[in-house]
Amino acid sequence: MPIVVRLDRVMADRKMLLKDLAEEVGVSNVNLSKLKTGKAVAVRFSTLAAICEALDCQPGDILEYEKEE
Repeated sequence: MPIVVRLDRVMADRKMLLKDLAEEVGVSNVNLSKLKTGKAVAVRFSTLAAICEALDCQPGDILEYEKEE
């Protein structure tokens, strides 16, 4: 998939654990873990906005596009 999720990198930079982010954002650990590992097929804009608020970042810090070869 050409969309790469860099949530783990941003979380590490902010020294935030998955369980803490999940609690702050209001989503389950399982759903946030799926997003973090790139296994999610969709993400709501409201969830993305809450993640960006909690991590003080932009959506582009979390999501990247890579061309497929």
